[in-house]
Amino acid sequence: MTFRVGTFNVNSLRSRLPVLERWLPTAGVDVLCVQETKVTDDQFPVAEVEAMGYHAVFAGQKSYNGVAVLSRRAPDESVSGFNDSQEPNADSRLLAVRFGDLWIFNSYVPQGKAIDHPDYQYKKEFLSRLSGLVAARLPGNVLWVGDLNVAPTPLDVTNPTNKKDHVCFIQELRDLYALKTSALVDLLRRFHDGEELYSFFDYRVKNALERNIGWRIDHMLASPALAGLCRNCWIDKEPRGWEKPSDHTPMLADFDLEL
Repeated sequence: MTFRVGTFNVNSLRSRLPVLERWLPTAGVDVLCVQETKVTDDQFPVAEVEAMGYHAVFAGQKSYNGVAVLSRRAPDESVSGFNDSQEPNADSRLLAVRFGDLWIFNSYVPQGKAIDHPDYQYKKEFLSRLSGLVAARLPGNVLWVGDLNVAPTPLDVTNPTNKKDHVCFIQELRDLYALKTSALVDLLRRFHDGEELYSFFDYRVKNALERNIGWRIDHMLASPALAGLCRNCWIDKEPRGWEKPSDHTPMLADFDLEL
């Protein structure tokens, strides 16, 4: 009855294949949402994913962005982007899949670059539009996961006083995030309230993993109905310590579901 979902920003899928091939077959994951695949659809490593026992749905582009869902069985439905022509890059940042009555939104929210950069405004607009798609599926079983590029509270980043003007922590963005996710349950905080847990450890910070210097910008947000079926949510730091890792590490959650 346990249904396990994971989210992992791999920071280049082809570069991180050795990590996935070591981790995924023993991780017990039924559905893995992947971000920053950085690969065009025609170059996606389908054969390698299938060799690990997973089906792949993906939407990518060269060198940037890219999202994919790896699952033990093919989803019943999948939709990329916002299903319009207003934001052409959104197709490689958002992939929604349905398994039975469960909708999973896999997203890579723009980082924003700087608070005076146009990409920061785009980030806020993207987050707002995406939250609207999620809200349209409530009150059913809905899970919104991925690299959302927001550290919601001071507990979610090391040395928060030094980050107050950062595009992933500025108060305006945190307020927007709180508003747009107010109807959802932060699964990690449900099970690990008050703990300093991070999913991103910057390559540029020496021994960031060992010193626990990082950010929690990857999230798993569930509708109240689905949250009631969740039995655990945690961050697996081990892959971040392996050879040639991503700067992110996986987050997982278990649900009492059979799909």
